[in-house]
Amino acid sequence: MRCTVMIWTERSLLPAAALAVAVLAAARPARADDPYLLDHPDAPWWLSGQLNAIGQAQPGFHAPYTGDNSFRPDSHGAVSFVATAYAGYEITPTTAIVIAGESAGGGGLSDALGIAGFTNLDVVRNPTLGAAPYLARAFVDQVIPLSDTRPPHDRDPLHVLRTLPDRRIEIRAGKLSTVDVFDLNAVGSDSHLQFMNWAVDNNGAYDYAADTRGYTLGVTAEYAEPGWSLRLGELLMPTVANGIDYDLDIAHARGENLELELHDDLGGRPGTIRLLGYINHAKMGRYADAIAAVQLGEVTVPDITASRQRGRIKYGVGVNAEHELGEALRGFARLGWNDGATESFAYTEVDNTIALGADLGGTAWSRDADKLGVAAVSSGLSDDHRRYLALGGKGFLLGDGRLRYGRETLVEAYYTARLHRGTFVAADLQLVARPGYNQDRGPITVGSLRLHLEL
Repeated sequence: MRCTVMIWTERSLLPAAALAVAVLAAARPARADDPYLLDHPDAPWWLSGQLNAIGQAQPGFHAPYTGDNSFRPDSHGAVSFVATAYAGYEITPTTAIVIAGESAGGGGLSDALGIAGFTNLDVVRNPTLGAAPYLARAFVDQVIPLSDTRPPHDRDPLHVLRTLPDRRIEIRAGKLSTVDVFDLNAVGSDSHLQFMNWAVDNNGAYDYAADTRGYTLGVTAEYAEPGWSLRLGELLMPTVANGIDYDLDIAHARGENLELELHDDLGGRPGTIRLLGYINHAKMGRYADAIAAVQLGEVTVPDITASRQRGRIKYGVGVNAEHELGEALRGFARLGWNDGATESFAYTEVDNTIALGADLGGTAWSRDADKLGVAAVSSGLSDDHRRYLALGGKGFLLGDGRLRYGRETLVEAYYTARLHRGTFVAADLQLVARPGYNQDRGPITVGSLRLHLEL
């Protein structure tokens, strides 16, 4: 979910966006209930854009050694920009198309290496791709009504149908993000207005099908009614870990996803719990095989890529809950686990995780559109994964050259303030203990500032 004109270069993007904000703000009065800078009429078409700019810095930390994939211990900063233009059209009351073009520029601290729960979800994990525009999403949204009632539906850039049946089957096919559909959470899923950390906005142990930019090709199907929903997804995996190209050998490479969503009303306040399971098939290496090669004297340092075989499987489960706790207070929790036998392939190097957090709306201090959030995450590795890193092995994100294992634990707090309709700024602070699961390094402190425009 990002913003706007695709011909801008990385250097001119922020000044141009600031100028656009000034012009639009002068021309339009603010409305408390309007999240967009521009009006979006009740029409079959949808056009919108987003811009997210994040600046981060860390002052340096203790590290007796540093490897190729370590988070750098010196004081440094980085700025990332993500701009997206959305177009959608309601072909019929039950059929829509959505297209989004995107540009991701700048970079992350230490090239987004060395921390499993990295501090900026907007960063593309392959910095060599640059800021050239690309097609992020292009999918068909088809609804099969199973009830006569069709209440109005709140539209957004990814959901342009103006009404939805209470009971329905909904199918999406094309290019999309797996987490457009699965593991969503109203409190912790949006790096543009909420938390920024990878392990907070998504389940870190959910190695969901995606290329290095976070997108994939495939089909999802959902049965929905007021009390519950069931979702299925068949999605393409990358050809290599953290790769940009898709593996089209579907018989041996695919991501299968299943999620059950249940709605409750505990204590008179609404809540939701989501139960997730997934199986990935891909040409993956096994940590045990890489370790065995060292034990047999074949190599001195294990290399997970040398043990890759087509059709290997990684499976995992997740629990995702959110609940309204008060008039403006919401809480959330995530639990995640995967088998940790094959290499981390598509999201990040986490084999098990627990996350807790909450956000508080600004009504108590007369800032209704502002939000304050706090979250904590503890993540861990399987025995084989930690032994592999301890022997000097590298994954696509981690590799200090050695490892004195401890759970990677982080705390994040943010405050998002709305300056004007569609214009938000945020301050964010993250503390990461044992980065890369290494007790010999850290802790790390990262401060962030964010500008978000919603057109």
